[in-house]
Amino acid sequence: VYFNEASGNKYVPRAVLVDLEPGTMDAVRAGPFGQLFRPDNFVFGQSGAGNNWAKGHYTEGAELVDQVVDVVRREAEG
Repeated sequence: VYFNEASGNKYVPRAVLVDLEPGTMDAVRAGPFGQLFRPDNFVFGQSGAGNNWAKGHYTEGAELVDQVVDVVRREAEG
């Protein structure tokens, strides 16, 4: 199942959107499809990794892991 049925026969994608910087998430929310997604399924950091894989994996990304796992678990159980 890729969608949850919401009120009024509306369908919400079962998507978890993750990024290390808020700018990308703000662009998605402000875009034409931004209202399709559940607001609590956006997970983002504050500084970004600046295209540095090690920084994203070991420092910035490591801080978001618990939050991402919780959101994914909630979507999987829901």
